Amino acid sequence: MSETNQGPTPPRKTDGWLEPGPTNIQVIYILYLVGFVIGISALVGIVLAYMNRGRSAEWVETHYTWAIRTFWIGILYAVISGVLMVVGIGFLLLIAVAIWVVVRMVVGLQAVGRGEPIRNPQSWVL
Repeated sequence: MSETNQGPTPPRKTDGWLEPGPTNIQVIYILYLVGFVIGISALVGIVLAYMNRGRSAEWVETHYTWAIRTFWIGILYAVISGVLMVVGIGFLLLIAVAIWVVVRMVVGLQAVGRGEPIRNPQSWVL
């Protein structure tokens, strides 16, 4: 086989979904939602959020804060629910946590689709 030397290969194009911005935050929100089926995708989402935080427009930064806080608060609530499963109420709380995460992701997806910031990204509720 003959090899041809055509110079360096061009960098791989990612269509901007890995770059900080609205498309990236949409990918993060979707990764969180897919995390209910494939758990590792939520971890990929949190890594992307931390990697791109502080590198985009101010209104997009509110979405990164929202996504990061949703991940960690969701983990906290899930651990509390796991402990309370001994008593029996933990199962109901775990369902409530799942609904809470889904609602926050849908709110985030709608806001980024409209090009709006999250009004209160530090909130524990909505």
